[in-house]
Amino acid sequence: MRCDFRGADLSGGDFSNAWFTDAVLAGVRLVEASFYRADLQSADLTGADLTGADLVKANLDEAVLRSARLDGADLVGASLCDVDASGASFRGTRFLGASLIDTDLRGADLSDAVFDENLFEIKVDDSTVVRGLTGTVFGPITVFSGESSREVADAELEAWVGARGGQVQVIPPRRPPR
Repeated sequence: MRCDFRGADLSGGDFSNAWFTDAVLAGVRLVEASFYRADLQSADLTGADLTGADLVKANLDEAVLRSARLDGADLVGASLCDVDASGASFRGTRFLGASLIDTDLRGADLSDAVFDENLFEIKVDDSTVVRGLTGTVFGPITVFSGESSREVADAELEAWVGARGGQVQVIPPRRPPR
């Protein structure tokens, strides 16, 4: 049984450590809500407003964030694996130490977002905005253009972001000491 919160305004709520697996939160207002260590796996957050939300260490794996607004949200240590965040807005969002693996950010706005040592295996396209994006990432990313796609990594990834007004440093994977 899925919990359905459509149409609710849960702004400012404290949902730390809460379990929202498979929940329907489409279109819900969650402005400045706290989801510290919350489990939002497979949740539908399509069009939700999470402006300024605390999603530190939240599990968003397999969630749907299409056209959601996460401007100024804090995603430190969050997991966003296999997430559809196409068309979402992440303006000024902090992704420090977050894992973005197989995350679809086509058409998303990452203006002024901050990354620090992020797993950054994302899907982007020509409409993905990265102006002002800064930080350090592990790549690669997949860039879609029409029906074709190509993998972009290392210096080419830095140049791709730089050509669009952002500045990232791609760091090599850490190897355990011998």
